[in-house]
Amino acid sequence: MRAPITVQFSRPLAIAALAVTSAVCGAAPAAAHTVKPGTPAAAHPVKPGTPAPGKPTPGPPRAGAARKEPPANMSTAGGEQLGRPGPQTGAGAPALPPDLSALSWMVSDADTGQVLAASNAHWPLPPASTLKMLFADAVLPAVPGTASHKVEPAELTGMGDGSSAVGIVPGQTYQGADLWRGVFLRSGNDAVHVLASMNGGVAKTVADMQAKADGLGAKDTQVRSPDGYDAEGQVSSAYDLTLFLRSGLTNKDFKEYCSTADAMFPGGPNTKGKPFGISNTNRMLSGIDGVSKYPGLIGGKNGYTTHAGNTLAEAATRDGHTVLVTVMNPQENRRDKVYAETRALLDWGFKAIAAHAPSIGTLDLAKPSSSSKSPGTAAASTDSSGSLGVLGWTGVGAAAVVGVGAVYVVLKRRPVRGRRRG
Repeated sequence: MRAPITVQFSRPLAIAALAVTSAVCGAAPAAAHTVKPGTPAAAHPVKPGTPAPGKPTPGPPRAGAARKEPPANMSTAGGEQLGRPGPQTGAGAPALPPDLSALSWMVSDADTGQVLAASNAHWPLPPASTLKMLFADAVLPAVPGTASHKVEPAELTGMGDGSSAVGIVPGQTYQGADLWRGVFLRSGNDAVHVLASMNGGVAKTVADMQAKADGLGAKDTQVRSPDGYDAEGQVSSAYDLTLFLRSGLTNKDFKEYCSTADAMFPGGPNTKGKPFGISNTNRMLSGIDGVSKYPGLIGGKNGYTTHAGNTLAEAATRDGHTVLVTVMNPQENRRDKVYAETRALLDWGFKAIAAHAPSIGTLDLAKPSSSSKSPGTAAASTDSSGSLGVLGWTGVGAAAVVGVGAVYVVLKRRPVRGRRRG
């Protein structure tokens, strides 16, 4: 498969061009479009050296990577077994997949709320762009897809160096749905910052996200930025990210956006107003760059930064059951490793449900888990249940990518690599 065209930009030129761009760009509203069969997907513009989604730089371990041992006293929210270090399953559960290298992971039944297996589920780690799920949980109700907004240059300031971007053009008017597709498909920090402005500003949005996390019982999460870009003290956990995905899937818009593999994004001056197609950076959903699509995948959110490594949360459905898997920071430095481990854990989850494997905890914190009543061992049988019969397969929506005005444009046939992104 031909690699998507990548539009790169020079950050200094882009910043210098903001004022000029806002003066010359039109303000006509941009409408959503449907991707035509065979339409090439154009990737988002990024600073040269920014890593392609899910692609750590080959070579020695990353500088500033998280320590390799979990904290001594992890939370036991959802069940006592979830606070233990290392892999945890119930008695009689199928054998776990081999070669799991992630610092933290968790497998859950979305419908019952049962946690089927985990490793260091409550280890607070940098979440990268998987934190955008919490951003959507908190902001989608306030900024729906029907909203319309003209972007001001100031709204695109304050993004971290090397941030991923969908290509928002100052002075142009966007529909909320376009911006949300920019968040979910291209992990665009520029789209996040515009939506945060529409929500009352970055500071308010961070506070809203923290309040939402607290309300869901996600006590491992500390929010410092709305887009997941590395920030001092910003952490989440496999348990909390699973809560964010499960909560999001109860919102039809969240579910549509996270399940959209390909879409169109409104064009700007650089494209003479013509929309451009993009593919979702979640490669298990889009099937790009050597990763095959996962059967029955609903979707979720992927992320990568130098400090966080690769992170991924996915939901998939099979035989009337929905499994959630979250994987944080695989240690094998292979660009598709996070997808390989997530795929193996999804397969394991469906096998465990078919085998009626006992749970080791619950996502429904208001309901007691028997795993919190009896310590047992890693193989001890536990039982917990909840209810959320709201998940299942969803259709794809529309979304997209565009060129940016007043920037240095370079067309490439391969994604770029580098050190950090949101």
